[in-house]
Amino acid sequence: MSDNLYEEFRKLSPKVTGGLIRMREDTFRDAAVLAKYKILAALVVLVVTKCEPCLRAYTKMAFEAGVTQDELVEFLNVAIAEGGCPGETWALKAFETYKDLQKGKVIEEEIIVTKEV
Repeated sequence: MSDNLYEEFRKLSPKVTGGLIRMREDTFRDAAVLAKYKILAALVVLVVTKCEPCLRAYTKMAFEAGVTQDELVEFLNVAIAEGGCPGETWALKAFETYKDLQKGKVIEEEIIVTKEV
């Protein structure tokens, strides 16, 4: 999604889009549970629900939050256990994205957590 398109939509719908941003900002922060584990939990949901842009964005968030490959694999195993064979296919997409990030590949997708308009 282009930044310009999102910015235009955000200006037309500031309460809804701003609400999502505030919700993510509050959710994906360190509290009783570290942010990286909440991101990994979200990634499990995304593997099972099969949202590829979100999957790539949350994998990027996990990588940037310092999630190790071993941590990622354990959470992807949860997704596979709950998502069956389709979950395995989508877990591999997340793993591929993580490997690409390790190699320095730029992943364009991102989840907007804090961004004022």
